[in-house]
Amino acid sequence: MAEVENLNSVPASEDTEYGFKRPEMYSTNIANSITSYGRHVFVLYKTPEAWLSHVEEEGLPQRFATLLKDRKSDLLVQTKLNVCEGGGSDGDVLIFPDMIRYKGVKDTDVEGFFEDVLVNGKPWSSGKQEEISGTFVFVCTHASRDKRCGVCGPVILERFKQEIGSRGLSNQITLKRCSHVGQHKYAGNLIIFSPDSAGKITGNWYGYVTPDDVPELLDQHIAKGEIIQRIWRGQMGLPGGEAEKVHEQKVIPNGNGVVKEESKGFTGGCCQGSNGVSCCQDETPKPEPIKKEGKKCTIWFQPLDKEEVYIGAAVVGAIATIAMAFTFFKRSR
Repeated sequence: MAEVENLNSVPASEDTEYGFKRPEMYSTNIANSITSYGRHVFVLYKTPEAWLSHVEEEGLPQRFATLLKDRKSDLLVQTKLNVCEGGGSDGDVLIFPDMIRYKGVKDTDVEGFFEDVLVNGKPWSSGKQEEISGTFVFVCTHASRDKRCGVCGPVILERFKQEIGSRGLSNQITLKRCSHVGQHKYAGNLIIFSPDSAGKITGNWYGYVTPDDVPELLDQHIAKGEIIQRIWRGQMGLPGGEAEKVHEQKVIPNGNGVVKEESKGFTGGCCQGSNGVSCCQDETPKPEPIKKEGKKCTIWFQPLDKEEVYIGAAVVGAIATIAMAFTFFKRSR
């Protein structure tokens, strides 16, 4: 791992066991390592240093987690819940891919909020929704849940801060520490929510991320909408098994590990450049060819019974006889 100025590095004593030099790094194909879902809810709550190992077992996160479990069958969209750092914004709720923020949800509000927003898909009757924009990057730093995320996450976060600042993207990219996202063995783990060239928001998951991957994630995924397939775990909205198919179909022969996303069916991140100029390329999908079907004449190609053959022959013979008689009659006149 290259040394980076002003970057907090992993102590050598921890790097080989919990950090980026541990033996399990890159030992597994991580494509399709997330379950299919269509909506992601983040509850802003305290700071990672104060989180329990299972942060969803206390306070506001517990209220949301309980309702999600008890009323799972009432939800039309499969929903995933995570906690992210709150600080002075405790109680705010972010919803993706809707790109909506609700402020100041209290414990006593959760049931009504859940009914209005997550079950019925309507604005919360007791609060005002706020539209959010740009790119959101959530890095798992849940140390009390797993040491690997606790060691790798903060280092990745610091590299993101440095690179975002040097590129002047602080007003376009929101960076948050979040709770356990699943599969600690893939640390560093992160999720990027970003609009593609068509404006569609998707959540792409990455694992085995190191600080050296951060510039590529910014320049390729966020800026150009190109998936970094060697560390890609999957995408929000893809049905079960589809991520693996996409991964296999999109592997580039030259091995550079970059997969360009298409706005139809497989979408990813793209930031807005300065002065509102998009850095995405226009990738309008070509229309599928229309298949034309001719008229079906199945009756003439069905096998006939012997009786039907005889009857047919007799009818044809009779018609021929009448035709000949009519011709002879006309000539005789």
